[in-house]
Amino acid sequence: MLLSPMEKAGILVEALPYIKKFYGKTVVIKYGGHAMLNCELKKAVLTDAVLMKYVGMHPVIVHGGGPDITGMLKKVGKESNFVGGLRVTDDETMEIAQMVLVGKINKDIVSMINDIGGSAVGLSGKDGNLLVADKKLGRVRSPEGQDELVDIGHVGEVRQVNPGILTTVIREGYIPVVAPVAVGEGGVSYNVNADSAAGALAVALNADKLIILTDVEGILADRNDKDSLISTVKMDEVPNLIERRILEDGMIPKVECCVSALRGGVSTTHILDGRVPHSVLLEVFTDRGVGTMVIK
Repeated sequence: MLLSPMEKAGILVEALPYIKKFYGKTVVIKYGGHAMLNCELKKAVLTDAVLMKYVGMHPVIVHGGGPDITGMLKKVGKESNFVGGLRVTDDETMEIAQMVLVGKINKDIVSMINDIGGSAVGLSGKDGNLLVADKKLGRVRSPEGQDELVDIGHVGEVRQVNPGILTTVIREGYIPVVAPVAVGEGGVSYNVNADSAAGALAVALNADKLIILTDVEGILADRNDKDSLISTVKMDEVPNLIERRILEDGMIPKVECCVSALRGGVSTTHILDGRVPHSVLLEVFTDRGVGTMVIK
């Protein structure tokens, strides 16, 4: 449906106070889920980032790529195994993961941003020691019901962020696109959870917002009722939401990532439905917003 000139003007007027509020501010966007797989949604997310840059904001994109890694492993006849939701990453798997994340997905995103009209630079956490990680152990439940830690290979947990290369790229007018591959002691490569990487970068950059795109509407009071969306959650409410099983499975680490970012100084965090076209713009530049905001 085409908008009339007055309707278009109304949209711009509504956005003006938000443009003023967030001018010069950094927003870290964790880009993943269905929005990476659907071409129209992919273009919508990246167009949002380009628009944010043109109105004076500083978007930083951190992307995942689990399905692509799984697909490439399948092509070479290698099975994907997971422990506690983490991919078991031996030397060969790490090589393939790095190739997919850094060599393919990252460059595809950069190319699309440039094609839309922005200017992007692709990086991995290894560039300039941006993300330094330690080995992360997997957690399994023993037959006796006890939690045990096991070695799952090149899976890392961010220990240190050196944001210098990012601040340089941002200052020169580019949109950074970061693949969650980190470097460890002795130059060892680690695959890092993209949510965790985005949260760590948001803290290091003193970002105003952390936005995590996912494949659900946000936090639902009833997972079977899409109309039960909880629009705002205070971080001290999170333990109770977990205890009541409102937060379960993959939503728990996303919310915990938001809480960690808030404690590190990020002003607000958001879990948005990446299946909604332009959900990032709706959250940042309108009165309505979408998804769930996690606040201090």
